Amino acid sequence: MINRLRQFLNKDLGIQSFTNGNMDKIIDRKQWIYPYAHIMVNSVSPDEQVSTFNVSVILMDIVDQSKEESTDTFEGNDNELDVLDTQLTYAIRLSEQLRRGTLYSELVQVEGNISCEPFTDRFEDAVAGWVLTFDLIIPNEMTICDGVEKC
Repeated sequence: MINRLRQFLNKDLGIQSFTNGNMDKIIDRKQWIYPYAHIMVNSVSPDEQVSTFNVSVILMDIVDQSKEESTDTFEGNDNELDVLDTQLTYAIRLSEQLRRGTLYSELVQVEGNISCEPFTDRFEDAVAGWVLTFDLIIPNEMTICDGVEKC
């Protein structure tokens, strides 16, 4: 599931750098090629037919600061709003793929709503982006047989 999400983000959205696991992997790396994505599995609930994975995907890009002084107090002297807009577009595209696109047909399917939370000052680098959190249902192919018991 993580590899399939990564493949989609790279091929379809052009995300350049990836990590997965806990948040320390984001903070520890000093030089990323942006745009960047981090995938975290927060929890798993196995059931008889499917396993439900609660997943967070962080999508971010670098915010460029202009050297020219700006008099526009709304937009300032950076491209933060553009970065947030682009990353939200990526988030919506991923959401639609999970709901009814290629990922859905490959049985990587979202269950319920997807929440998107923006951020602008979470990391040391000047980055902005969105955190998507959602539940994925994946077919559970595990049986009660352990290879020793006959079923």
